[in-house]
Amino acid sequence: MSEKKFTRSMTDKMICGVCSGMAKYFDLDVTLVRLIFVLVTLFMAGLPGIIFYIVCAFIVPEEPLT
Repeated sequence: MSEKKFTRSMTDKMICGVCSGMAKYFDLDVTLVRLIFVLVTLFMAGLPGIIFYIVCAFIVPEEPLT
């Protein structure tokens, strides 16, 4: 049985693949995750969302290429 892991997508990415990896992990549409991320970031004055994305880009591992 395969263990579910949160990884950055290397195939379906716009910047670093964080939102795409999050969408795969939660089994959601990637466009919906990106839209929610942008809206939450805009309504939270921007900086916390941007910092969260940058931290995730460095901490979350890349998915293995198959």
